[in-house]
Amino acid sequence: MEAAAAAGAGARGPGLALCGALMAASGGSRFLAARYQEPRQEVSRRQRDGQLAVKASDDILAFAFSSSGGYFALTDDNKRLVLFRTKPCWECLSVRSVVRRCTALIITAAEDKILVADKSGDVYSYSVTEPQKAGKVELGHLSLLLDVALSPDDQYILTADRDEKIRVSLTRAPHNIVSFCLGHREFVSRIFVIPNYPDLMLSASGDCTLRLWEYKSGKEVHCCHLNSLNKTEATNNDKKYAVSRIAYCCQGNYIAILCDCIPTVYIFQFDAAPQLLNYRHQISLKHKGWDIAFEETGGLWILQEDKAASLLLYRPVDGHWQPVTDDTGLMKMSKYLHDNWTMFEGSVGTESCYSSLYKASFDNMAIYLQKKEERLQQQQKKRKELQHESNRQTKKIRTRESS
Repeated sequence: MEAAAAAGAGARGPGLALCGALMAASGGSRFLAARYQEPRQEVSRRQRDGQLAVKASDDILAFAFSSSGGYFALTDDNKRLVLFRTKPCWECLSVRSVVRRCTALIITAAEDKILVADKSGDVYSYSVTEPQKAGKVELGHLSLLLDVALSPDDQYILTADRDEKIRVSLTRAPHNIVSFCLGHREFVSRIFVIPNYPDLMLSASGDCTLRLWEYKSGKEVHCCHLNSLNKTEATNNDKKYAVSRIAYCCQGNYIAILCDCIPTVYIFQFDAAPQLLNYRHQISLKHKGWDIAFEETGGLWILQEDKAASLLLYRPVDGHWQPVTDDTGLMKMSKYLHDNWTMFEGSVGTESCYSSLYKASFDNMAIYLQKKEERLQQQQKKRKELQHESNRQTKKIRTRESS
C-alpha cells in the first residue's frame, strides 16, 4: 500500500476509504463499495459493482479496509461489528456484537485481528481468522477514545483520548505502556503512523495543531499551528476547530488534512532529513468536506456535501494540486454516489461532532463580580424591605397616639 488514511476513517459522519482499486463510501446506515478502476468486480453475492452492499438498521460509525484490501470491517450504532471478505467477491463473514458503541477501528497488518476502540475508553480485539469468536479486551483508558492506530509491524498499539493523551502500548502485552505523547491542549482527534517512516506518528487535535512524534520515546519532533495558515472569519474570531481526517501518500510524502467546519483541505509534505512538516498548498471547497483519501498513484479524493459533485479528484502538477475532471473512475463513482444520494441526506447540514469535546472554560473574575453584584442587590432589596416595614410600624404608632 502506498496510500493510507488514518485509522477509524469513516467515523463520525460520511466517510471515504481507498485500498488499491477499491473504494468505499459510507453514509447513514449504508455503505457503497466498488472498484473505481478496471476490472470490474462484484460487491456482494447478489448485487453488482456499484450497488449498495449492505443496509444496517442504524448509522455506520467506523469502517476500514485491511492492508491488502482482502477484508473490510465496519461497526454501527446498533453495536454490531460486521466483517466482509472482498476477494474474489464480497461476502459477509460475520456479524458480532460489541460491548459499547465504537469510535474507531483498524485491522492489523497481519490481517488476523480487528481492534475496536469504544466510547468507554476500552480497546477490544476481534479475530479475523475465527470470525464468530467473541471479542477480548486489550487495554483501557479513563477517558473517551477517539482513535486507534498500529505500527506497520503490529508491534505497538497507539490510542488517543479526549484528555489530550496519546498512549503507546505493546501489542503482545497491552498493559505494558511504552510511552505517552503529551503536548496537545485539547482532545486528540486523529493519530496516524507514517508507513514509510514507521518510527514516526502524526497527531491532530482540537487545539488546531498538527504534530509529529517519535512515538516510542514520546518525543515531539515538530508542531504546526493550523490557525496560522488560514485567515478566514472562523480563525479570526478564534473559533475552535479540529482536524477530522488525516491522509498520507508515500509517493511524495504528502499529508492531507481536513478540518472540521472549514471547507478547506491543507496539503503538507514531510521532509525526512530535518523531520519537518512543510506546508505546500490548500484546496478550497465550495461545500463542507466529509472525508479525504489518497490513491496509490498520488491522486487525492475528496468526499463533500454536494449531490451534484460529491467526489473531487486532485493530482499534483508542477508542485500545484490541480482538479481532474476527465478521469473515468471519478465519473463512475460520482454517478454511483449521485444515484444513491439518499444515504447521505441524514448528514447534510449537521453540526460539528467535536463541539461537545472541548474543555469548558470559566472566567472566575467575571463570575465573582456577577455574584457580588447579586449579593449587593439582595442586600439593598432587604434594606428597603426593612425600611418599609419600619416606616409602616412608625405610622401605626403615631396613628394610635393621635387617637
